[in-house]
Amino acid sequence: MLSVTILAVGKMKEKFLTDAVNEYAKRLSAYCKFDVVEVRDEKTPENPTETEKNMILDREAEQILQKIPKGAKVVSLCVEGKQMSSHKFADMISDFTVKGCSKIVFVIGGSMGLSEKVKKISDIRLSFSEMTFPHMLMRVILAEQLYRGFTILNGKTYHK
Repeated sequence: MLSVTILAVGKMKEKFLTDAVNEYAKRLSAYCKFDVVEVRDEKTPENPTETEKNMILDREAEQILQKIPKGAKVVSLCVEGKQMSSHKFADMISDFTVKGCSKIVFVIGGSMGLSEKVKKISDIRLSFSEMTFPHMLMRVILAEQLYRGFTILNGKTYHK
């Protein structure tokens, strides 16, 4: 069975967001092994310098890179990534599996984004919008799109 992981920086604190992710996790269990892995977010000073930002991103990247399983396809969510429709997103998942992929890891950075170290090892850089979303809310949006993608691939009516 395909393994799909959301690998995210920071601990989810808001119950309503956790409940939403858990609901999609339950729905996704019919299609894949789904989990959310969190890595510690680094403390950020009030007005960080560019050097401080890079150091924080690099420390978060070290944690992220340790959690990515060998052989996994890596999809990093970042503002400069490629945008796609829900159907194209479903096609991307299908293409990975057709090519023998059994693990997909979607990476969501912290409040400052993702280090270039993570982006460089990504198979795809994905953007959900030109708008900025809170990184905790992005987990819910991604989980919903994963569920939508699997319903599209399986001919279910949820996506309509």
